[in-house]
Amino acid sequence: MRSKMISVIFLLLLGCSTTKLVSTWKNPEIVLFDAYKVLVVGMAQDENTRIEFESRLVDKLQDNGVEAMRSIDLFDVEFTASEQSEQELTQVEEQLLDKGFDAILFTKVVGTENKRTFKERMNNIDALFVRFSSDYLEHQDIYFDPRYYDTFNIYHAETSLYCICVGKERELIWRGNIDVTEPSNVDKTIDTYIKLITGAMAEQDIIF
Repeated sequence: MRSKMISVIFLLLLGCSTTKLVSTWKNPEIVLFDAYKVLVVGMAQDENTRIEFESRLVDKLQDNGVEAMRSIDLFDVEFTASEQSEQELTQVEEQLLDKGFDAILFTKVVGTENKRTFKERMNNIDALFVRFSSDYLEHQDIYFDPRYYDTFNIYHAETSLYCICVGKERELIWRGNIDVTEPSNVDKTIDTYIKLITGAMAEQDIIF
């Protein structure tokens, strides 16, 4: 019984962690990468989320002595309201080079996954039902209560760091994959996300 309770507590603790770093990749040709001026791009349909994310990530970069700028301050409304061609993006890259940028930190959601789980009944988790009627009465909500099952989404996000150095075409330097369970607190989720990616980059001698 003790091992069962430990397993349950462990699962609940995992459930509290709504944002987790799944994997990272670093260009094997790069030992360390210092960026002096970074464009932060958060691709999101919700403008408020984009503003909050880009603003906080810019603040984090600047706190570490890296000049940074939000894409929302650089890309006009028309740019994000329509599809861009490869040629147009190349022109943007040239403009960034002219303005002294040497890297782009690009974040977007690349997929979503729906999960379904049972609502926990902690008070009766070790109950041993010796009669059918008791067992049935305890769990008959399965038939009637739509909340008996909890459904939630897991968003698969990705942050990539691209070098826009002269002579290199948007070379990928680093990438981190993060899973975000449907957030109840967007502000906290953004802060946790930024902490995860900046910490991972620091460990691998990228920017930080």
